[in-house]
Amino acid sequence: MSLFAARDIAIQFGGIKAVDAVTFDVKQGEVFSIIGPNGAGKTTIFNLISRIYNLTSGELIFNGKNVTKVPPHEIAALGIARTFQNIELFSQATLLQNLLIGRHCHVKTNLLSQFAFLPPARDAELAHREKVEDVISFLDLQRYRNTLIANLPYGVRKVVELGRALCIEPKLLLLDEPSSGLNVEETEAMAFWIDDIKKDLGITVIMVEHDMKLVSAVSDRVMALNYGRVIALGSPGEVQTHPEVVRAYIGGEA
Repeated sequence: MSLFAARDIAIQFGGIKAVDAVTFDVKQGEVFSIIGPNGAGKTTIFNLISRIYNLTSGELIFNGKNVTKVPPHEIAALGIARTFQNIELFSQATLLQNLLIGRHCHVKTNLLSQFAFLPPARDAELAHREKVEDVISFLDLQRYRNTLIANLPYGVRKVVELGRALCIEPKLLLLDEPSSGLNVEETEAMAFWIDDIKKDLGITVIMVEHDMKLVSAVSDRVMALNYGRVIALGSPGEVQTHPEVVRAYIGGEA
């Protein structure tokens, strides 16, 4: 069963078609990876799903609902979370505080209750902290709980951003180049986290990634793009050996 579907989605910037009539489905509980050379339109698709960009044409369907025109600030509440290629964390806040920000879409108490810290607000705060502690434990981040982000190594920050997305309790997780800037050991650890997110948490993942070893390790299916169009779709092995994919990456004849 498909959790997410893109139907002939396209976006044009002036005369440039960044994404051109792209169609794909993402099944419940799978890791679906999007690959392609720089400028192929991978992150642009994430920006369309996140509603940062408006589609020129096409439709986005999530969990049976057309979300093509849903405002960006409502996307997280629907159950879609995202990480970014360039880490977007509050560097002068602690790891715990950054993860609590991921609970914003679940806040139901009003401003007065929060300001006076009335019983409903206290109960909600405890519930949010329990969820955050579950994520800290899941990602083995206990030792860094009260550390400022600015004082954390880059590899740990990547995991913290992943944790903040998990605090949203998403049904669909968008990972934008999760191995970017990581060393070999950290990339292998990231592969384990992604596999656990799928198997233990039951979260569906769409991943944009350049590291083909990571793509092969965690992906159920892969879609390859070039110049905003789909050139291959299938298993990791099928896509990586597809003549059009080889040509897109190395040029010349496959």
